[in-house]
Amino acid sequence: MNTRFKPKFNIKKGDSVVVIAGDDKDLKKPRTVLEVIVDKGRVLVEGVNIVTKHTKPSAKNTQGGIEKVEAPIAISNVMLWDAKAKAPSKVKRTRKDGKLIRIAKKSGEVIK
Repeated sequence: MNTRFKPKFNIKKGDSVVVIAGDDKDLKKPRTVLEVIVDKGRVLVEGVNIVTKHTKPSAKNTQGGIEKVEAPIAISNVMLWDAKAKAPSKVKRTRKDGKLIRIAKKSGEVIK
C-alpha cells in the first residue's frame, strides 16, 4: 500500500465480521477480528485462512512440529456483521460530540 497517507478502515479489533469472499466465504456465520494490519490492508480473523506452519524446536516449544495457525486475509474480503439485522452491513461514520462513531447502514445501530 501507499505509505503517504494512512488508510482509514471501518473494521477494528474485536469486531464481528463475515467473510464475503474466498475459500472461507460464509455470509451467515459471524467471526471475531483478532488483529488489523493497517499498513498492509489485511485482517486476522478467528478460524479463517488456516495454514500449516512447521516450527523448529526452541526454548518455548521443545518438541517443534507442525501447527495450524490463522493467516491474514484482505480487509476487502470481510464485512461488518450487524447484530440487530442479523446480516452483513456497510458502515457510515459520523461525528457526535466531537467523536467519530460508526453506524451500521442496515439497522442504523451504533457499533460499539
